[in-house]
Amino acid sequence: MAVRRVKRSDMEKLERATGGRIVSSIRDLTPDDLGKAEIVEERKVGTDKMVFIEGCENPRAVTILLRGANDMELDEAERSVNDALNVLRNIMRDPKIVPGGGAPEMRLAIKLREYARSIGGKEQLAIEAFASALEEITLLLAETGGLDPMDALVQLRNFHEQGKIYSGVDVIRGRVVEDMFKLDVVDPAAVKRQVLKSATEAATAILKIDDVIAAAPPKRTKKGKGEEYPPGGF
Repeated sequence: MAVRRVKRSDMEKLERATGGRIVSSIRDLTPDDLGKAEIVEERKVGTDKMVFIEGCENPRAVTILLRGANDMELDEAERSVNDALNVLRNIMRDPKIVPGGGAPEMRLAIKLREYARSIGGKEQLAIEAFASALEEITLLLAETGGLDPMDALVQLRNFHEQGKIYSGVDVIRGRVVEDMFKLDVVDPAAVKRQVLKSATEAATAILKIDDVIAAAPPKRTKKGKGEEYPPGGF
């Protein structure tokens, strides 16, 4: 079987799946370069023709075939699978997790306020502002779950001050719970670190802008003896 116009990325995945080796010329091909598979055949999927390679001994690359009733459904399924694969990749790289539901942000906010009291001065105000920004995550989660944001924030603070550091907002049931791990609501630690880092860098970049850009006021137009402003005023 010969297949034309294969993408380089597909060839590299095929090499990993079958155990073969890519060669630039058929004249250089040797038996050691060949991969192994039980079935290699062309099938029709919808209106497209695809080559299926199955039964590899130790496949280190696979293809996930998604089907759906329409393009919108397929796009949503692709995003979901892609998100799941990225989560697995992050966990494999850094096998650490943290509770979800705003628990890490609340814990950080409490610790930052404790640290701010020991600093004093203008630095204390900046640290407390950072802590308040972290609590916005909890407020948004509570509002999304149909809770009163301030009540949920106070309740969550009480839980954390009591040492229940895994407590967070259960958006599905609309309540504040003491342990998000019991609900299997977790986030990869690597993702949480990157989120906090990116948000801090974005806020820092905005704060560094010390010039005010203002639009010039509209010019007056003279008509006869009097003066008229443009329609709509300023």
